[in-house]
Amino acid sequence: MSTAQSFEFQAETRRLMELVIHSVYSQKEVFLRELISNASDAIDKRRFLALTDKNIIPEEDNHIRIEIDKATRRLTISDTGIGMSREEVIQNIGTIARSGTRELLEKLKNSKESFDLIGQFGVGFYSAFMVADKVTLITRRADEKEGKATRWVSTGEGTYTIEDDTRPTPGTTIILDLKPADKENGLPDFCDEFEIEMLVKKYSDFIAYPIRMKKTVHKTVGEGKNAKTEETVEDVTLNSMKPLWTRSKNEIKDEDYNEFYKHIAHDWEDPLKVIHYRAEGRIEYTALLYIPRRAPFDLYFSSFKGGLQLYVKKVMVAERAEELLPRYLRFVRGVVESADLPLNISRELLQQDRHISAIRKGLTSKILAALSELLEKDREGYSKFYREFGPALKEGSATDFENKEKIASLLLFASSFDKEKTTTLGEYVGRMKPDQKYIYYLTGDSRSALDSSPHT
Repeated sequence: MSTAQSFEFQAETRRLMELVIHSVYSQKEVFLRELISNASDAIDKRRFLALTDKNIIPEEDNHIRIEIDKATRRLTISDTGIGMSREEVIQNIGTIARSGTRELLEKLKNSKESFDLIGQFGVGFYSAFMVADKVTLITRRADEKEGKATRWVSTGEGTYTIEDDTRPTPGTTIILDLKPADKENGLPDFCDEFEIEMLVKKYSDFIAYPIRMKKTVHKTVGEGKNAKTEETVEDVTLNSMKPLWTRSKNEIKDEDYNEFYKHIAHDWEDPLKVIHYRAEGRIEYTALLYIPRRAPFDLYFSSFKGGLQLYVKKVMVAERAEELLPRYLRFVRGVVESADLPLNISRELLQQDRHISAIRKGLTSKILAALSELLEKDREGYSKFYREFGPALKEGSATDFENKEKIASLLLFASSFDKEKTTTLGEYVGRMKPDQKYIYYLTGDSRSALDSSPHT
């Protein structure tokens, strides 16, 4: 009996896909970065869940594989990740059940900056339709013992089908039936091995798992007049796999930092500031932190989940460790790795562990110091940051008593002294007249409302 079912994309999903395919991505090549990033995330999740769920079978040879079939113009990306059940495929692909969807679409509708906004929503899977006439996904969840898998197929024109399938091992395979190459209109030939190899180096060299591909290699056999060239096909690894945060800062380029940020934050803009350091002493850890340029559309929703990725001995043990930072710094993204924590650390231990408390204190201090430096050396850049994240920072002045004075020095206020520029409290005090005893202030929704207030 056939198990195939046909569905229509949710209205919001169709609108997002139209934006992704037709107006958002200026470089269609980024689809490969998105699919590889998703595959890496899926492997991370399987390793993470296998620590506590005995039904999740760990994989010894975690990797991502790219296959090219030039004859059929098919590009295939496979992983050994967590995979999905049929129910999860229905829930996750074709439907966007996330708070703030309508608000995001309104922003996209009325904004010239949809490129940046859509990236923060994390719809990278749909970027595949920029380069493919048809997308097929075959996935088997890691706790599925019978080999049962699910096949999802769509041409991106409003409908998709789902049916039962089989897959010999857990993970996900995505098959792209590629559109014809059209370099004049920004569509390279993604059946070209060299093109794929260069894109992996450009965008995904930092991925912690091997990205493998069978590559045609030309070798010269013999010497002189007897020399001839032979073609062989070899299995090669395309990425270096060395985690970015473990490298020396001297050997990391700005573009490396930026691409890693885009990978973990699903953002399209470069970060505003990078904080990379190693703490040594009683507690040792490495941190690679990023301050974004823009606030995620749902940053001020109560449902927003912040947190940093936490690694122990190269194994991710928490996808979003909110305990590593105070709530008011929830916009900071990044990675922390420590060898002083147990691999099976639980949520309760994260909340109570003295190592976590020490790391949290160190991270908070570094971030506030970085913001203070930005305020001092790049006032315009800091003002842009404050417009995005100022309300979150203000929360800290009322909740983080240990750093209250540091946070207060970072707050900006409108002032009657200059209608165009904001001022810090320190700057205001520095301008006070010798006989001025008090600071008078008003609160309101906007500068114009306060200017017209009779109290002013």
